[in-house]
Amino acid sequence: MSAVSRVNGASGTGTGRAVVFDFGGVVFRWRPLELLQEVLPQRVPDEEAARELAASIFQSFDVGSDWAAFDRGTIAEDDLVARISARTRLPAQEVHRVVDAIPTHLEAQAPTVELMRRLKAAGYRLFYLSNMPLPYAEHLERSHAFFAWFEGGIFSSRVQLIKPEPAIFAEAARRFGIVPADSVFIDDHPGNVEIARAEGWQSVQFTDVVQCEADLRSAGWVPAD
Repeated sequence: MSAVSRVNGASGTGTGRAVVFDFGGVVFRWRPLELLQEVLPQRVPDEEAARELAASIFQSFDVGSDWAAFDRGTIAEDDLVARISARTRLPAQEVHRVVDAIPTHLEAQAPTVELMRRLKAAGYRLFYLSNMPLPYAEHLERSHAFFAWFEGGIFSSRVQLIKPEPAIFAEAARRFGIVPADSVFIDDHPGNVEIARAEGWQSVQFTDVVQCEADLRSAGWVPAD
């Protein structure tokens, strides 16, 4: 399968077509191993220890996980901390430190922001579709002027749906007023990309901005240099 699926005669100009961005790992930094090494260095003396602790805390963000419930907006931060602490036997104070450190960890990635700016200038409609707990969503909205570039967006905690559930993609298309086949969704998580494609979206799996832009260009979304 091509890097961008279901391309339908893209012309190289925006013409009102939509580009939908995931946030964590695409627009904003998300490096959980680095986060844990910074916040709980006594627990993670090396990368392997950080990897094991990340797997234990975040559970790969699986749909049935504690963190997925936080992303969905069905549990509050204190409930999340209590669940993780009980499950991992980490002191609640340490879990709180991890949870509280995430908003500032989510730094905007300048190359992706620049790509968004150029896509906006080229006439594309920009939207976002992000699994994000409400406290983090509100922090990001307060902190970044480029939210004005988006015509709209969905944070999972505000609709109580999460990726990769097909329902959140249907809700996004409905709210944004877009046709999935004429829109491209960008996400770093392969499972989300797979479901988006199954739901009829064009989709790019993001590794870095150079690769992402190359895939968009090859599909006609970005004009050739």
